[in-house]
Amino acid sequence: MKNNSLLKSLTENVYTKQIQESLLKESTKIQLKSFVGSSKSIVATSIIKESKSPQLFILNDKESANYFINDLENLLNHEVYFYPASYRRAYQIEETDNSNILLRAEVLNKLNNKRNSIIVSYPEALSEKVVSRRVLKQKTILLSVGDIHHPSLLEEQLIENKFSEVDFVTDPGQFSVRGGIVDVFSYADEHPFRIEFFDDEIESIRTFNINTQLSVENKNKISIIPNTEAKKIKEKQVSLLEYLPKSSTIWLEDSLFTLGKLEQYFEKAETEFDKIKDSNIKQRSPISLFTNGSQFSAELDEFRVIEFGNNNIFNPDLEILSESKPLIKINKKFDLFFKELILNQENGIRNVLLCSSEEQEERFKQIIENSENEIAYTSIVNSLHEGFIDEKNKIAIYTDHQIFNRHHRFRSKTKFTDKQAITLKQLTNLQIGDFVTHIDHGIGEFAGLHKIDNNGKKQENIKLLYKDGDILYISVHSLHKISKFTGKEGHAPNINQLGGTKWQTTKNKTKSRIKKIAFNLIQLYAKRKTSKGFAYSADSYLQHELEASFMWEDTPDQTLATKSIKEDMENDQPMDRLICGDVGFGKTELAVRAAFKAVTDNKQVAILVPTTILALQHFKTFQKRLKDFPCKVDYINRFRTIKQQNKTLSELKEGSVDILIGTHRIVGKDVTFNDLGLLIIDEEQKFGVNVKDKLKKFKEDVDILTLTATPIPRTLQFSLLGARDLSVINTPPPNRIAINTEIVGFNEEIIRDAVQYEISRNGQVFFIHNRIDNIKEVASIIQRLVPNAKIRVGHGRLEGNELEKLMIDFIEGEFDVLVSTTIVENGVDVPNANTIIINNANHFGLSDLHQMRGRVGRSNKKAFCYLISPPYHQLSDDSRKRMMALEQFSNLGSGFSIAMRDLDIRGAGDLLGADQSGFINEIGFDMYQKILNEAIEELKQEKFNELFEENKEEYFIKDCQIDTDLEILIPDTYISNIEERLNIYKELNQMNNKEDLELFKTNITDRFGNIPTEVKDLISSMELKWISKEIGFERLLLKNNFLRAYFTTKTDSKYFDSYVFGKILNYLKNNFESCEMKEKNNKLSLIINNIDSVSKAISICKNILS
Repeated sequence: MKNNSLLKSLTENVYTKQIQESLLKESTKIQLKSFVGSSKSIVATSIIKESKSPQLFILNDKESANYFINDLENLLNHEVYFYPASYRRAYQIEETDNSNILLRAEVLNKLNNKRNSIIVSYPEALSEKVVSRRVLKQKTILLSVGDIHHPSLLEEQLIENKFSEVDFVTDPGQFSVRGGIVDVFSYADEHPFRIEFFDDEIESIRTFNINTQLSVENKNKISIIPNTEAKKIKEKQVSLLEYLPKSSTIWLEDSLFTLGKLEQYFEKAETEFDKIKDSNIKQRSPISLFTNGSQFSAELDEFRVIEFGNNNIFNPDLEILSESKPLIKINKKFDLFFKELILNQENGIRNVLLCSSEEQEERFKQIIENSENEIAYTSIVNSLHEGFIDEKNKIAIYTDHQIFNRHHRFRSKTKFTDKQAITLKQLTNLQIGDFVTHIDHGIGEFAGLHKIDNNGKKQENIKLLYKDGDILYISVHSLHKISKFTGKEGHAPNINQLGGTKWQTTKNKTKSRIKKIAFNLIQLYAKRKTSKGFAYSADSYLQHELEASFMWEDTPDQTLATKSIKEDMENDQPMDRLICGDVGFGKTELAVRAAFKAVTDNKQVAILVPTTILALQHFKTFQKRLKDFPCKVDYINRFRTIKQQNKTLSELKEGSVDILIGTHRIVGKDVTFNDLGLLIIDEEQKFGVNVKDKLKKFKEDVDILTLTATPIPRTLQFSLLGARDLSVINTPPPNRIAINTEIVGFNEEIIRDAVQYEISRNGQVFFIHNRIDNIKEVASIIQRLVPNAKIRVGHGRLEGNELEKLMIDFIEGEFDVLVSTTIVENGVDVPNANTIIINNANHFGLSDLHQMRGRVGRSNKKAFCYLISPPYHQLSDDSRKRMMALEQFSNLGSGFSIAMRDLDIRGAGDLLGADQSGFINEIGFDMYQKILNEAIEELKQEKFNELFEENKEEYFIKDCQIDTDLEILIPDTYISNIEERLNIYKELNQMNNKEDLELFKTNITDRFGNIPTEVKDLISSMELKWISKEIGFERLLLKNNFLRAYFTTKTDSKYFDSYVFGKILNYLKNNFESCEMKEKNNKLSLIINNIDSVSKAISICKNILS
């Protein structure tokens, strides 16, 4: 059934007609009583669709506002605007949230342009006053395609509005000028704008993506809105209600609650201002910045107001009492559900089932068809927050998440969605002074890009400095030969001498050592490829039931990873898959599904975890998920008595334990499985060498699933090499909000406010202090600061049962603050804990801090992480960089970026093992990877030829080097930023097909304008390189109007017997007047005359091959 027919049937009711009639009167006041669940959003929708004036809905809090927005958007099928508070935390006036400022500015812009918008907000957001309409209108820049508006005038306007000029726009409030292109990020739009001029006429306007910097969509006209919260434009401030025409309707979920909250916020603001009024901080009085309850109530009186609930503030002109009632709790008890549906049917009430997906709709259909009753119902693929039964309108709305007892999450309203904390490109950017490794010459220092005069033509080269002041200039065509040196930060490598033998010796030694490691790796891969494992059956009915009972909706990445795991398990080759996903992205659920699939085929499962607490947490999770299924889960760790452990091991051996969860105890000699089919390893990098060696006994025929939150590069590297299959979960669960991360000193006021704020919203707090000797004193300080808080202390020296009970009590909300050591680092899942304070954060590794921070923000509440550390100037370089990286990577899915930054800070050697440290610190991680890949390619051809038959090398040479005196470069006038010019050269160097080149041309035209001739030739030179490589030219000299092509120096190469070389001889025979072949110093070359351009060289090469 279509949504519009549902909507039509819902809106044709007595409530709607009465409300619509009352709304014809100005300043009318209406009270709607006893509307429950989503009946509020349904009655609101019925009014909105007939209205031509703005609607403002005031819900009690941010969460209710977001659920209400989702309901309205699902019913109306068009956008509803969210108006949030601009402060990250109430009253931290200096710390605003950019994403929220964008949402607020968008609403002001819509209202300022007299659009009939639907806006949803909450008291905290409405307490903040906003810039007046007059000032906003005055500061807004309106532009349309075809306007005459000189770029320099636009630049002046932007500077006047406090926009800052940058090379590349990534944040609101920035702009960039490149010739006839101006990029600008307005404060009221999700994407920035790219305005292209032809002289002083606006030729085109388009939005672009801040990560790729590429255009997204064309626009005819735009408004550029400045920061509406900036002090400079806050001349006179007004309530949001001043933006609304008096014909607007204002809806309140609970009027008295709203006014009470506004009063509370205002009093809190007065307290905050009292603290700073005698200091040097200049701030305006609370009354000029905030709205209080009485002021808001007086403003409301001038509007049409609809109040839900019994606590009204106005005498109503119309009062409606609904006959809607909430649904009974069904919780998968289908007999109860069927009885209710039949009872509704008998009472003439129509049953409507709302399903979140077509799969759920099909599942409902099967469940109802399998019952013995004739049940009439209508099913719709749509979602509302809460169902209800309305006896007056004779309709019952049921939601699948309520029937199956699943969490229902709203889609967060956020702008600025594609902003990453930092891109991989930024991490590998070269800056002057960085160390680089050249594959032929070793370690040097990058000294920037330099133009060199070659026969009167300008050419761009990379300048490298070597030992004793030697300088090496490298053509931009050879960029692939150098890489940024990534060793231990703060430890300068030894610079090599040009022409010396030391680098070649180091490289050969490294390659030889790598080959041994790679040989073992590929051998294991080969054994797994050729050995036969157990092929699991297709999904059973029970498997479908388990997956349908998951509390949350699967993210697209979870769906894909589940599919990949099942395909691996149903194949008779043993699985070896790495699931890489950030903290809290749903990896455990994938493990539950894989484990159950193994159990349904009578196989046992071992789950190896790094800590005793995590073993307990996983045990609780698996037990809870599998309680309704025929599956016995047990765990083994140091908390359990010898008697308990022996009983578990005995049952394991007999086969009555299906899933065993444990620490390294699981790989002990006395642990015997009856029939092990699947091994799941959580956070593999946390285990020592001994455990890893013991794991090898499982490796050949048992399916292995590895989970990791921070992809330590070694683990990742094995996956990328093809020795493991990789599934990456990048999508956060719906409504996971980035964790607000702050670095602070040990400040009692900050600690008190953070703990009190969390407790005030019924949440819990982790306080991490990693020293057992004075942990109780720290707990006493917190107790003194927050006397009403219930505080308990936990650490690894507690008795097993005591620690177990403590953690269970905290998970169940028995106390407010857990002061503990890092026992919470891995896997402890307390959705109600949304603040973590980490004392002496500078003593922890980056991955550890990321893991600990991941303990909060696991619900739909905003989460906070406070890193307590000494002032920056007292920290070591490493600690300071760690702190800054964590603050920088506060967004979701930043695990990969954190691993990369950790690699920079700790040095790859520490991560890859002591046996590799020496080599990596000598040559750099990137070069290590290059040599590793080279070694693996050689091994594939030399030792494992048959295994990798389909990947055989297609060319006789690895690469072709081009030297020319033509002006092939990117002029400064086209791309002035040196770093970006280098990135473009690198990007071009990595391309290997014509389609990529065409896309590259489109992209740089989009970003920088029409391509100049020198850049066109540069792009064409890539095509020349590929064709030359195909022909077998090792080096190409394009100088003085002739082309000289050098062949391989390996005289015994099969190349000279190949059909390609035959084509060259054939071309030589047919064109002997313009070309000749010469041999000098054992180097064979082909010389062709009258070639003065790249395009002519390409044409000749194509003729040779044709």
